[in-house]
Formats: sequence, structure tokens, C-alpha cells
Amino acid sequence: MIELWGRGNAYNVQKVRWILAELELDYRHYELGGNAGELETAEFLALNPHARIPIIRDTGNVIWESNTILRYLAASYGGAALWPQEPLARSLAERWMDWELCKLQPDFIDLFWGFYRTPSTARDSGAIDAAARRCASHFELLDRHLQRNPYLGGDDFSPGDISCAVCLYRYFEMGLAVPRPRYLMQWYRRLCRRDAYRKVVMTAFSELEGRLEF
Repeated sequence: MIELWGRGNAYNVQKVRWILAELELDYRHYELGGNAGELETAEFLALNPHARIPIIRDTGNVIWESNTILRYLAASYGGAALWPQEPLARSLAERWMDWELCKLQPDFIDLFWGFYRTPSTARDSGAIDAAARRCASHFELLDRHLQRNPYLGGDDFSPGDISCAVCLYRYFEMGLAVPRPRYLMQWYRRLCRRDAYRKVVMTAFSELEGRLEF
């Protein structure tokens, strides 16, 4: 059975939980990463020397880094529809996964932590506004792409959608007024109809409000 380590409501852990749900794979989940020091133990560092979540173990092999885990699970269990064998077709999803890691995720985390995770009395409005503008720009870019494609990788759902859409529920529901571009919202509504997205991503996150501990 697949094993997963990570705090269940963490951004990158939700990516992995989402694809596991899409693939209807059984797994054992070890809730970890919510308390100081949990990721610095010798036992955990033997799994991931970077002391980061998520991690999975499958058939005795340990894999870390969320988007690498998505690639591994899609290639191992998803079939050609989720992970095409032809390199160019597969790259349509992979390029958005790489973009998410280097562009979208850092700016969304800045916004979410700056606005939602920070107590209202300690917020930096200038930093929040700047992060909100960067996020809006990223989603406008996605909107232009989605005007021509139902999903990020083309006609079919892929790990590219998982990587880039895991933040959308919190983006729209955290209480900050944000733009809602037409084609982005159509894509979002398609994802909201997926059982796995509703089960894993569209979940309450109020326990994170005003909380800086983790």
C-alpha cells in the first residue's frame, strides 16, 4: 500500500491527495508537519533529507517533491489518458507544473500567508496588494490559455491541472476580493464537478486563519 506523509491541509500535500483520489488508490496517511520539530527527526530525515512534506513510499521506494510525486503516480497508475507516453503531448502538462512551482505557488503562498494566515493587526497591506496583483496576472495568463483549451494540457485533465488548481478554492474563498476571469472560472467549475477535487480541495480551512505557527 502507498504511504503518504504530510499535513493533510498543506498546499503541496493536497496535490498528492487529489491525484490519489482521482486514481482511487488506497493509501495510508501519516499526518505530519503541524508541530515544530516533527520534520527534523532522524527517522523523517532518512526519508527526506530536506525535511519537507509531502513524501510517499510505494513498493519500498521513497519519492519526495510534490510535482515529482504527481508525475510518478500518473505514470505508474494513470494510463495514457492521464500521462501520455509521447513526450511532446506529456510536456503540455509538465510545462504548467514547472511554471506553477516557480511562479504561481510562491506568489499565492505570499498572498495566502500575508492575508489569511497573518493576524489582521499584523498584516502588511502593501505586500498583500503586491502579491494579489502578481496572482491576478498569473491567472490572467491561465485564462488566455484556457480560452483555447478546456484543460491546461489540452483536451484532457492532467497533473498540470492538479498542480495549478490546488490553490483556487482558497484563492476564491479566503475573503479577499479577486478577479474572476471568464475562462479561468469555466475551468474551475469543471474541476469543481470532479469528486476528487470536492473531497480533497474544497474543504474548510478556517483553522489556518490568523495562524502563523505552521
